[in-house]
Amino acid sequence: MNRISSCALRVMFSAAFVIGGFASGVPVAGAPANSQADRTRPNIIVIMVDDMGYSDIGCYGGEVQTPNIDMLANEGLRFTQFYNTAKCHTTRAELLTGNYAYQIGDHDMAYGATIGEVLKTAGYRTLIAGKWHQDPLPTTRGFDRYFGLADGCSNFFNPGLKPRAGEGAPGRKGQTRVRRWAIEDKVIMGYTNPDPKFYTTDAFTTYAIERLEEYQDEDQPYLLYLPYTAPHYPLHAWPADIAKYRGKHKVGWDVIRKQRFERMQEMGIIGPQHKLTPRASKAWDELSTKQQDEEDLKMAVYCAMIDRVDQNLGRLFNKVKELGDWDNTLILFLSDNGACPEQPNTTPNIPPGPVESYRTVSVGWANASNTPFRKFKSTDYEGGTHTPFIAHWPGVIKPGAMTGQVGHIIDISATFVDITGAEYPPQIHGKKTKPPVGISLLPIFQGKQRKPHQEIYWRFKKANAVRQGDLKVIRAGKSWELYDLKVDPTEMNNLASDRPKKTSELAEMWEIWNADSVGE
Repeated sequence: MNRISSCALRVMFSAAFVIGGFASGVPVAGAPANSQADRTRPNIIVIMVDDMGYSDIGCYGGEVQTPNIDMLANEGLRFTQFYNTAKCHTTRAELLTGNYAYQIGDHDMAYGATIGEVLKTAGYRTLIAGKWHQDPLPTTRGFDRYFGLADGCSNFFNPGLKPRAGEGAPGRKGQTRVRRWAIEDKVIMGYTNPDPKFYTTDAFTTYAIERLEEYQDEDQPYLLYLPYTAPHYPLHAWPADIAKYRGKHKVGWDVIRKQRFERMQEMGIIGPQHKLTPRASKAWDELSTKQQDEEDLKMAVYCAMIDRVDQNLGRLFNKVKELGDWDNTLILFLSDNGACPEQPNTTPNIPPGPVESYRTVSVGWANASNTPFRKFKSTDYEGGTHTPFIAHWPGVIKPGAMTGQVGHIIDISATFVDITGAEYPPQIHGKKTKPPVGISLLPIFQGKQRKPHQEIYWRFKKANAVRQGDLKVIRAGKSWELYDLKVDPTEMNNLASDRPKKTSELAEMWEIWNADSVGE
C-alpha cells in the first residue's frame, strides 16, 4: 500500500508545509507525475556505507558490480561535489543533526536534534539498522526501533568474543576491546549470533525489511536510516562474493586508477581540469608475484563487501516496491568518508575473508578507491571528504541527472525539514539545541540552482579545512595550504605562498568557527 497521510494529518501539518516552502505533488519538468503520492510526507531511506572511496561503485567509475546503486543513479541524481567529514563518528553526528559535530557534541549530540527527533514532529515512524557510533542509543534519540553496532567497527561474521561451534576465535582489532552492540534499547557487550550464516550486512537489511513489514499497515510515513558497516575493515566477505573478484585486480592499482579515471571522465563525474594525483604507495611492479596475489585477494574481499551491500539493497528495494511505497520514497545514498589507509592487521597469518581474520586493504588500494583525489579518511583533503551522493525520488527528481552544486551532509536534515514541514526541536533532554546550519537540497532535487553555503568547515584532530566558494584552505597539523578547486579540484597546486593574505583570512575564519566548539 502507498503510505499517504490521512486527511486529519494533512490538515495538522498544512501550515508547516507552507513554511517548508514545498508545493505538494508538484514534480519537476520531465519527471513522471504520481497523483496518489503526498510528496510533502514521503517515506525516507538514508543509506550510508562505511569507508568507501569516491570511485568504487559502478556509477562513479568503479569496477565493483553495483546494479542496484547504479539504478538509483540512472533514475535519480548524482552529485559530483558532495562532502562528508572524513571521519566515521563526526559524519554521523553531522548527518543526524544538521550541525557541525564539535558545535553540538561530537560523541553525544547533546546540543543537536537528530533526524529521528525532527521527523517525529511530522508524524514519522523512525527506524535504524546498522552502525550508530554515538554514545546515547538511537532509542533515546528519536528512533523507535534499532538493531546494530553502537560502536565504530566489528567482526562481520561474529562481533562477539566466543567462537561458534566449528569456527575459530573471531578476529579482533585488540584483545582488550569489546564492541558494543544493541538490540532496541538493550546493550550487548560482545554480541555473538548463534546462526553460522550471520553477516552484518545481511542482518541489518533483514531487520530493516522486517520492520517495514511490521508497520506496513500504519497510516504514517517512515524514516529508515541504514548505515552499513561495509566496507570498513576487517575484510570479511562470503566466499562466493570474493570469487567474483578474485584475479581481477592483478593488473595492479596503477592500472586500476587509470581505468577508473578514464571512465569517470567519460561519465562526466570529473572534468578536464581534474588531474590524476600521484600514487601514494609503491608502484605495482615493485611487488613480488606473491605480494601481488595477496594484494589481489585484499581487493577482491573489499569489492565483495560492497557487492554484498548492493545485493542487499536489491532485497530492500524489492520489498519497498512490493509494499507499494516506491513512488513516494526519497532514497539517499552516500559514504561516511573516503577510503581508509589504516593498517590494524592483527592476524597476519590468516588471509582476509573468514571470521578468524582481521585484515585491511593496503594504502595502494585505498588510493585507488579515492581516484582521482589525494589522501584518505581522517584528512580534510578531497580524498578524505568527497563522497558519492545519490538522490532518488520518482516524480520529483529528473532521471539521469547530475549536478556540480556543492552539498554537505549537514544539509540532509534541513532537506527533510523543508520537504515535510517538520520542526527542529528547540531543546532535547533539557538542553537547548543549537540552530542547524545546513541548507535544504530540495531546490537541487527539483533541478534548480540553490543558494550555496558561504563557507563549509571541517575538523578532525589535526586535520582542519574551510571552503569558501572555490577556495579551500587545509591544515594537516602544520601550516595552512590554499587550493583553487575550480581549476585544481585534485589539490595539486598549493597557492598559499602566492596568496598569503587570502590564506590567512580563511585560516582566521576557521579559528573563529572552531572557537564555538562545545567545551572549548
